[in-house]
Amino acid sequence: MDQNSKLEKDVLNQENIEEVNLSEEMRKSFLSYAMSVIVSRALPDIKDGLKPVQRRILYGMKELGVYSHSSYKKAARVVGDVMGKYHPHGDSSIYEAMVRMAQDFSYRYPLVDGHGNFGSIDGDKAAAMRYTEVKMAKIAMELIKNIDKETIDFVDNYDGSEKEPLVLPTALPNLLINGATGIAVGMATKIPTHNLGEVIDGIISYIHNKNISINQLMQHIKGPDFPTGGELLGLKNLESAYKTGRGSVILKARSHIVEERGKSSIVITEIPYQVKKSDLIEKIALLVKNKTVEGITDLRDESSRKGMKIVIELKRDVNAKIILNKLYKYSQLRVSFGINMVALVNRKPQLVSLKHILEAFFGFRIHVINRQKTFELKKANARKHLVVALLTILKDIDTAIR
Repeated sequence: MDQNSKLEKDVLNQENIEEVNLSEEMRKSFLSYAMSVIVSRALPDIKDGLKPVQRRILYGMKELGVYSHSSYKKAARVVGDVMGKYHPHGDSSIYEAMVRMAQDFSYRYPLVDGHGNFGSIDGDKAAAMRYTEVKMAKIAMELIKNIDKETIDFVDNYDGSEKEPLVLPTALPNLLINGATGIAVGMATKIPTHNLGEVIDGIISYIHNKNISINQLMQHIKGPDFPTGGELLGLKNLESAYKTGRGSVILKARSHIVEERGKSSIVITEIPYQVKKSDLIEKIALLVKNKTVEGITDLRDESSRKGMKIVIELKRDVNAKIILNKLYKYSQLRVSFGINMVALVNRKPQLVSLKHILEAFFGFRIHVINRQKTFELKKANARKHLVVALLTILKDIDTAIR
């Protein structure tokens, strides 16, 4: 009998072997895996609007003291610290999330202040983490405000050697202002970015009237406000998406026509969110090459630090509006943006409405402030006992000295 046969016989003779149904075991295991991805990786929490990796990056920076008023620190140092203590899923996933948090064309309000090459709207990749430096953006300080005052719960990290926050005690409605994108197992989320001032106005109106309707909320929160600008079409669809949590809107590039020396030019100054500028220019060039769109003589990218500027020069006596409409039809100058507002509510994935998000944030802020004041009261009472003891001693200092 060879060694493998003997080993197989010894294993099969063990009495503690438990027989299981394969299909049932597959169902349980896949469900467990799916929930792990949903809760631990892909979806944001409705309270702070952060996915676990984003939360761990900010908390890791806080623990390293890389605040907005501090000096920059190598991105590789921050990534290494976050991976070693909180997020053992590889440095690339952490750095990619950090890069997005620093991009002003990805985040409406970037949470990371990046120094170096953090990519571009053309789709250029960021420099390696050993070359770039980071610190918290000023607005990110509001997400960790009062975290040391027992305002939120902490849990063990993956190996029990450290503690990490379940959520951050954010003073900002981050889920709405920066949105979220994530793909989990069997579900996905896509929440558009919004203007901070409008969202705050919406929260104030909700506080004054808990029964406020979506239509009334939209008098304050006009709609998504994307970092790359553009125009929004389909307000009826938007209202439906805000009510149900699911829908779509049309995003259109912002452009104008310039007349000069008998010739027309189309100037594009803003493009739809998540459209790469280089891909857009390539697509327009391909449309011209294939003669899908005729009448274009030159295509230039004159973008600079001052802003975006794509110039499309046209032939004489060509109707610029017709050309522009064709470009909207055949290129990414006009795209559909799907809205699917899925977030973790009490650690469970749920499709949420605009009002539900505001309600959850308001309730969370009340909870955080109550815990903060309880902590401050406890410290004040402890200080009070010390002061009373000192005053008692001062009344009879001679006896105390003797």
